[in-house]
Amino acid sequence: MIDIQHLSKRYGNFAALKDINLHIPEGTVFGFVGPNGAGKSTTMAILATLMLPTSGVARVDGFDVTRHPKEVRKRIGYMPDFFGVYDQLKTTEYLHFYGASYNIPRTEREKLIPQLLELVNLSDKRDVYVDGLSRGMKQRLCLARCLIHDPKVLILDEPASGLDPRARIEMREILKELKQMGKTIIISSHILPELAEMVDEIGVIEHGEMVAQGRVADIQARLRVKKVLHVRVMERQEELAARLQDEAMVSAVLSDNTGVHVHFGGGDLEQVQLLQKIISWGFAVISFHEAQTNLEDVFLEITKGGPAE
Repeated sequence: MIDIQHLSKRYGNFAALKDINLHIPEGTVFGFVGPNGAGKSTTMAILATLMLPTSGVARVDGFDVTRHPKEVRKRIGYMPDFFGVYDQLKTTEYLHFYGASYNIPRTEREKLIPQLLELVNLSDKRDVYVDGLSRGMKQRLCLARCLIHDPKVLILDEPASGLDPRARIEMREILKELKQMGKTIIISSHILPELAEMVDEIGVIEHGEMVAQGRVADIQARLRVKKVLHVRVMERQEELAARLQDEAMVSAVLSDNTGVHVHFGGGDLEQVQLLQKIISWGFAVISFHEAQTNLEDVFLEITKGGPAE
């Protein structure tokens, strides 16, 4: 559904994107993560036909964003990371305005708009001015606007940015429903653990380059060579930490009030042997397990931070 080949964007000597390659199948929810200034919004703006690439090709549903921008716009719903100024419009007027922009007849809009407001949980705000909505409500209204013409693809740039926890949960539930409807969705976000619950695949971009791409579980598996073991013992915790420092497959040991955290380079067999050794040393082990690697761990492991150069 989305196909990007050797995409680059330069501003003089500054490279915002460097030879990006990306394929997102139809019906996939793709999470786009990276530090501020890494190139996420630039890539999304090119896909939304708002910016021309310096080189390379980007296609949406088979249409080149440069050669066939009108066809691409029919197929996408783009939600930028800012809402815009529409304070003097009511929510229904706002949606009518955008529906008319897509040449949707008023009789059809009259049926469609209540359905969209119900989808984004704003039915009770149909006659409220946009200025009277909370930030979370504005984000949901903006999402409804993106859906007015029933696009195949949704491009959502930081849809949960600045939202409180309840508003983020509401946004996440709406996105899950859209996923069930078969929409292809590309989302950029810094709320990494929540993004992991929604996406099928992620792409990590840094300095304008794609540094990792694939299913979350696959990328996590790649990092298991740097696993962290969490050990809790009844007593003598500091002594255990000191003894573990000398083990061959241990690269680092941290002791805190939750237990001993061991950076371990061995496999499952070596992990069992380490537990047996700890017990043979006379320590009463309360728990011994491998810490789960979440999406935030993946992000921090892969990236160093900083914008493109």
